[in-house]
Amino acid sequence: MVASLLRERIVTGKLADGEVIGPQDDLLTEFRVSKPTLREALRILESEGLITVLRGNKGGAVVHTPRTETAAQAIDLVLRSRRSAPEDVAAALARLEPVCAGLCAERPDRATGVLPALETAQRAVEDHLEDPLGFVRAARDFHAQLVFTCGNAAMAVAVGALERLWSAAEQDWAGGAAGRGEFPGIDRRAEGVKAHRRLIKLIAAGDAAGAERAAHRHLAAAQCHVLD
Repeated sequence: MVASLLRERIVTGKLADGEVIGPQDDLLTEFRVSKPTLREALRILESEGLITVLRGNKGGAVVHTPRTETAAQAIDLVLRSRRSAPEDVAAALARLEPVCAGLCAERPDRATGVLPALETAQRAVEDHLEDPLGFVRAARDFHAQLVFTCGNAAMAVAVGALERLWSAAEQDWAGGAAGRGEFPGIDRRAEGVKAHRRLIKLIAAGDAAGAERAAHRHLAAAQCHVLD
């Protein structure tokens, strides 16, 4: 019950990110429970990634607002337990990320709620065109912004978690490919830059179907390097 009450305060924002819960004596007074009960409640929340317990005489805990990383870690554990291959994450993203691109184009406030974030991410992509590893990081951020600005919170969290898993796989591939001299040449990276620019134009024009098709084509071309 104590864990449930504190969890609700965290997810509703009554307890802010970085805020300290406690000290322990205050929590014991508020909830009227024993020290072992309070410690177990805090342990539950810490295992969920919602707090970090402070050690010492006074005790207490630091609050962590739930983030997409938390969902990504949970999904990763489930997929690993089921011996899921990276191809599964790639296939899911190939289906779902284009939907996010279409949702971006459908947003009536896309000029202020979508395009500035995409333009900023795209400038970073273009700035790193000659830096393979920097290019991969910047390109993944562009795709993440495409998901996080879609306007649908459930899609942003679910697809965003898959984005993080795929990003980790892509970073591993990029490091190995660069070390072996097998990273795609600058001409292929330039094609990715053009694909991003087309996406931005379609979203700006409110062409949801066009944005979805363009995102699907771009993902198919980008993923093949990692999967091969």
